Amino acid sequence: MTGRSAAVNRKGERYMEQLNIANSLAMAEDENKEVVETFQYIVIRFGEEQYGIDIRYIDNIVRMQHITRVPKVPAYLKGVINLRGEVIPVMSIRVKMGLAADEFTRATRIIILKSEQEGNVGVVVDEVKEVVTLPVNEIEKVSHESRDGKPVFISGIGKHNGELISLLDLSFITLEDNT
Repeated sequence: MTGRSAAVNRKGERYMEQLNIANSLAMAEDENKEVVETFQYIVIRFGEEQYGIDIRYIDNIVRMQHITRVPKVPAYLKGVINLRGEVIPVMSIRVKMGLAADEFTRATRIIILKSEQEGNVGVVVDEVKEVVTLPVNEIEKVSHESRDGKPVFISGIGKHNGELISLLDLSFITLEDNT
């Protein structure tokens, strides 16, 4: 080995030592930290309200497109769309929750949800805002019992950057008429 290559080799060894020390310190630091479970939600908007949908249940997000009406179905079922050869029922969560009817704008989207019971179901939302990661300790659970006997569509309230996000309970957001 020449003097120059020996110097480069020593320099490389020192760098690797420093990297190993840094990695060891980082791992020791990680071992001391408490592991906090987190969940990711897509934040959507209905009017002025923000809602969250657990990202694990989302298959796709598509721009608003023509919805073919289906006769003799509940009012919240808007119809069906053809998405890459698959016919997908589309529903309005707003109507199902008893809110004002949908207003379609350039920001309106259809979120395709994966459902074990019904296959894929599309839901119309006013806007898709962002994906947020919420630690468990930032989510307040909500009781599923309502005073008037109507279903509660919210499973919890998430706190993110000083704002509250109502987390939708997808077990109540189904094609069955439970309003």
